[in-house]
Amino acid sequence: MDDHGHSHDIGGGSQKKALLIVLLFTGAFMFIEAAAGYYTGSLALLSDAGHMLTDVVALIIAFMAVWVTSRPPTARKTFGFYRAEILAAFINGLLLFGISVWIIIEAFHRLKAPEPVKSLDMTIVAVAGLLLNLGSAYVLYKFRSDNLNIKAAMYHVISDALGSIGAIAAGLVMIFTGWYYADSIISIFISVLILKGAWTLIRDSSHILLEGTPSRLDIDAVEKSICSHDGVISVHDLHAWTLTQGHEALSAHLVISDMQSGEAVIAEIKTLLLEKFRISHVTLQIETEECDEAQSPCYGNSDAGKA
Repeated sequence: MDDHGHSHDIGGGSQKKALLIVLLFTGAFMFIEAAAGYYTGSLALLSDAGHMLTDVVALIIAFMAVWVTSRPPTARKTFGFYRAEILAAFINGLLLFGISVWIIIEAFHRLKAPEPVKSLDMTIVAVAGLLLNLGSAYVLYKFRSDNLNIKAAMYHVISDALGSIGAIAAGLVMIFTGWYYADSIISIFISVLILKGAWTLIRDSSHILLEGTPSRLDIDAVEKSICSHDGVISVHDLHAWTLTQGHEALSAHLVISDMQSGEAVIAEIKTLLLEKFRISHVTLQIETEECDEAQSPCYGNSDAGKA
């Protein structure tokens, strides 16, 4: 018996439009900044372009949630296409990790022998990047309370604005002092920010792909809540996993005392799991005590834990 509460939707057309606008502008400027970093010889600009790539990744994942979750399940993809955004996050996390490591290695080489940087050009591009990030943050800010994906994307954009500020600071230092170490030092700082975001992407996405228990769920608390129902004798084969961010699923076998009340028990437990743990996709299989006598009762005896 199961209940497919597929309700993972990012919102209305205005949110989709906001994401698309920010994605297009951020993606375009990312390439401009990377080209400018190559032209000016600035690692700080290149690393900021890499940091901007983390924004593009976050925006693509958020936008993919609009597209893939609107596609209905098929005979070969019975869960639908929820995992597409998680797979994209994992691949992009690996890419970002590689980019940041390369920048850090290059920055350490330059610290040994600093190279001249076209500081004024670099600063102008960094200022343009900062203005773009602030504008993008404003567009997303209007929808921050409506959708967690948009809120996460907004935080990525704000963090990239900090990277742009770092690049501006390095540019000003080099303009007025000619101290080219500033470029390498700032690029290392920005790359560390990228590494942190990349590691989070890899860790969280791999946990979901391996069907780990959702981090927000206390599986013992879930089991105790199920066991607290009067009609439940024991619970076994309890599994909880994440289909995609914000959409958890659970399955379990319940040994109950009265098979005739099975439908009512299932309905009440599903309501409990939805209200207490926000789990909408629940599959429960009921058994009588005779069907599975080897199972231990809830809380160690059949009478304990009954509400």
